[in-house]
Amino acid sequence: MTGVRQIRLYSDPVLRAVAEPVTSFDRSLRELVRALRLTTRAGAGRAGLAAPQIGVPLRVLVFELDGRAGHLVNPRLEPSERTVLADEACLSAPGVWWPLERSYSVVARGRDMYGKPVTVRAIGTLARVLQHEVDHLDGVLFGDRLPEEERARFLAAVG
Repeated sequence: MTGVRQIRLYSDPVLRAVAEPVTSFDRSLRELVRALRLTTRAGAGRAGLAAPQIGVPLRVLVFELDGRAGHLVNPRLEPSERTVLADEACLSAPGVWWPLERSYSVVARGRDMYGKPVTVRAIGTLARVLQHEVDHLDGVLFGDRLPEEERARFLAAVG
């Protein structure tokens, strides 16, 4: 499973499925985390990736932004009430950026690939990345979060 993987595009049904919780913290999980990291690093501007985006329906994500890199298994988010509107993009919808309101900060709790508890406190863009990737684990694509009138234009742009 290791190595750079193909990213599933917006219309792929795997992106609409709710990912299953990880129950085995074994070698295959470590290989999945490695594949996610390599795939994230393979393209310029990539800040995060969720396992469903490479066709694996498990609750695993990686992030790498501004010198902070890591992964979360079975993540849970505690978003702040403060929100911010900013452009957002998705590797599954290449070339499309759209303004989206998200929480300005989050506390993300989960496990690492060995099963040890992990807490990530994030603000700004990293908080946005974590929210975006957890949405992928829940079968939610960022276009789903747009107001209805914006969603139609977004879907036309995605093709």
